[in-house]
Amino acid sequence: MWTLSGFIDEISPDFTEQCEVAAGLGLTFAEVRSAWDINILDLSPEQLDTVKKTLARYGLQVSSIGSPIGKIGVRKDFAPHLDRMRHAAEVAHLLGAPYIRIFSFFLPPGADPAEHRGEVIDRMRALTRVAEESDLILLHENEKEIYGDVPERCLDLVRSVDSPYLRLAWDPANFVQVGVRPYTDGYAMLRPHVEYVQIKDAFAVDGTVVPAGQGDGEVAATMRALHHDGFDGFFSLEPHLAAGHTTGGFSGPDLFRTAWQSFTDLLTAEEIEFQ
Repeated sequence: MWTLSGFIDEISPDFTEQCEVAAGLGLTFAEVRSAWDINILDLSPEQLDTVKKTLARYGLQVSSIGSPIGKIGVRKDFAPHLDRMRHAAEVAHLLGAPYIRIFSFFLPPGADPAEHRGEVIDRMRALTRVAEESDLILLHENEKEIYGDVPERCLDLVRSVDSPYLRLAWDPANFVQVGVRPYTDGYAMLRPHVEYVQIKDAFAVDGTVVPAGQGDGEVAATMRALHHDGFDGFFSLEPHLAAGHTTGGFSGPDLFRTAWQSFTDLLTAEEIEFQ
C-alpha cells in the first residue's frame, strides 16, 4: 500500500484551501512548503501554530518539510544557512514530519562540478549532522543546476556523506530537464538510496512539465520497478503544471486534481494499491 502526499502549496496560497482540496482528494499526508505565499521556514510562531491546527482539522499529517535548504549558491556564506537548517529541524518536529527536503547548492554557470565538490560535500555533511542530532532524515532532491542534478553526483553525495540520515528524493521531471532518462540511466544506480518519490513528469525536447505518465520521465517503468522491489515510501505530487521557478511551483486546484488523477490512473493501471 503506497502512501500519497503532495506539495499542497501548489493548490493555493491560502493554507486552508490547500488542506481542503488535499483532504477532498483523500490525501492523509501533505508536504508543507509555504503558506500564504511565505516559505515554511519564514512563518512566524503564530502562523506555524495555525498551520499545525489547520492540518489537524483536515486530518492531514506531514510527510516532509519542503524546505529550501541547499538552494543557494555554493559560494554564498554557509553559516546563516546552517542556522536555517537548525530551524528547519525545529519546524519538522513541531509538525511531526520525519523528513526534510534539501538540495546540494547551485553551481556558478558553466562551472566544472568537480571544482566545487569538496565544498559541497563539506556542507552536506554539516547539514546531515544537524539531521542526526535531531533524528530527522534529509531527502536530497535532484534539482537542476545544483551539484547533485544527475544520477552520478547524487550517488557521490550519499556515498561521500555516508549517513542513514541522508537519503534521496527521486524527481523524474528534474532528471529529464538535465538530459537524463530517469529509469534507464538512474534507477539501478540510485534505487538503494531512494526513500521518497516526487511525482512530476516532463518532455525531453523542451523541459515542459506535464502530468505523470505523459512525458519522458519513464514514470510508469519506475513505478513498476519500485512496486516489484517492495518500495513502501511516500509519493508526493509536485505538479508544476501552471508555473515553475527556482523556489517552487504552482498548479492551482483544478490542475492539482488533474495531476492526482493522472498519477492514480497510472497506479490503477499497474494494479498498485495506494492510500
